[in-house]
Amino acid sequence: MLFEQISADIMSAMKARETVRLQALRNIKKYFIEAKTAPGSNGELSDEAAMKILSKLAKQGRDTAQLYREQGRPDLAENEMAEVKVIETYLPQPLTEEELSTAIQHIIAELGATSPKDMGRVMGAASKALAGKADGRAISTKVKELLNK
Repeated sequence: MLFEQISADIMSAMKARETVRLQALRNIKKYFIEAKTAPGSNGELSDEAAMKILSKLAKQGRDTAQLYREQGRPDLAENEMAEVKVIETYLPQPLTEEELSTAIQHIIAELGATSPKDMGRVMGAASKALAGKADGRAISTKVKELLNK
């Protein structure tokens, strides 16, 4: 499981004195523990839920780094991006534009969607199927493009 992997990697980062990696891993573990102990959870954290958390953390890190750059703080932006790179090592490789298009075309055909009115159904299925593999904004843009053809 991903939770145990992160815990083991924290130990190795501590031994290797990798401060940035250690900081990123501790942050990940904090979010994992919060998810495990949240009301309504059964005390377990599935790898699927862990991937959603990792995706969210990576996106937040990229957004924060962008804000730091806009505010003239490249030093903080660099540190934030270094943590994002650590998080991304646990995420599956993102789909290329071509792979994303093919996957969404398959989902559209499977659902029998024919017009932009079917956007909600297609987005729901695509978001579930492509979770962690593609950004929600990229999925939305591609679904819109394909349904408007």
